[in-house]
Amino acid sequence: MNSKKTLVILVIALLATCFANAQKLPSKQEIMDKMVLANGYFMKKWPDTSKSIVTNKERPSNIWTRAVYYEGLMALYAINSDKAYYDYAVSWGDAHKWGLRDGIKTRNADNQCCGQTYLDLYEIDKKPERLKDIKASVDLMLATDKIDDWTWIDALQMAMPLFAKLGKITGEKQYAERMYQMYMDSKVKQGFYNPKDKLWWRDKDFKPPYKEPNGEDCYWSRGNGWVVAALVKVLGILPKDDPHRKEYQKTYLDMMKALLPIQRADGFWNASLHDPNNFGGKELSGTALFAYGMAWGINNGLLNAKKYKPVIAKAWNAMVNDALHADGFLGFVQGTGKQPSDSQPVTYDSKPDFEDYGLGCFLLAGSEIFKF
Repeated sequence: MNSKKTLVILVIALLATCFANAQKLPSKQEIMDKMVLANGYFMKKWPDTSKSIVTNKERPSNIWTRAVYYEGLMALYAINSDKAYYDYAVSWGDAHKWGLRDGIKTRNADNQCCGQTYLDLYEIDKKPERLKDIKASVDLMLATDKIDDWTWIDALQMAMPLFAKLGKITGEKQYAERMYQMYMDSKVKQGFYNPKDKLWWRDKDFKPPYKEPNGEDCYWSRGNGWVVAALVKVLGILPKDDPHRKEYQKTYLDMMKALLPIQRADGFWNASLHDPNNFGGKELSGTALFAYGMAWGINNGLLNAKKYKPVIAKAWNAMVNDALHADGFLGFVQGTGKQPSDSQPVTYDSKPDFEDYGLGCFLLAGSEIFKF
């Protein structure tokens, strides 16, 4: 066989392999069914929305982990108007009197995260109690010049969207302006963003000289996922003429480009984005947040569908085929933490210390993918 023929055969074989590996998304109904299944498991397990969460200690159920679940539930409700979902969210707000952990004086983004759902529900039914405490808390922050509260990148997702939403609801630009100042303090002054790799260190403890075992920088999957979620939510809320929109959009697009080549062959992303051998394995929460961000980008005309849809399809199929149990429980969710080694090992059957935020991330992803 001459070399020309051999080359042609090799090219054909390579193309055949690529097409075989290319995955398609299931139907919209199948996507919805998986979300309903996973959410139904959780609502059945937690019928009392006021019930405290007990792990190593007892915590009220308006903490950030549960708040992220309700972010996902509201995204699901936006495409599936099952009144049970709305009533469940309202019951949660009522149970906590629409308040924040540690009261309105808190500056902690984790404590304020519940405000995202409070504001979503306020937009549906403008009852003043749904707005009162979260607005008071943010207004107290704006009454000072302090802008360095967000000392860990998870905080961007927990708080940025509610600053943007308060600006939208009130029509006052001060909320979006302070959000930008605090975001830039985290990104530039505290220096959590690496413009070279287009990814974020989780906090000051992981900036160089800290390294992963393979010598690479430590970019924690879920932490970067939180930033992706913050950026797409803010971009979805801000007016088109916001003066800082270009900054958020550029950072978002740069992150999407950086995440594209490091997806695992099975569709997941590793907990350690640049060291696949440091607790390498399937992990759902970061994967779901990346899929959410990419799907949002396609739906809003910022990402090339031809390039990103196969990546999203691999991620979604991996989550529903490899992590979703028949009863709706989600496996491969890393427990709370701040680095790849936390809450390991992460397995199909392992239960994280909090199983609510993983579902929230899954519902955010599914709700955006459904819109395809």
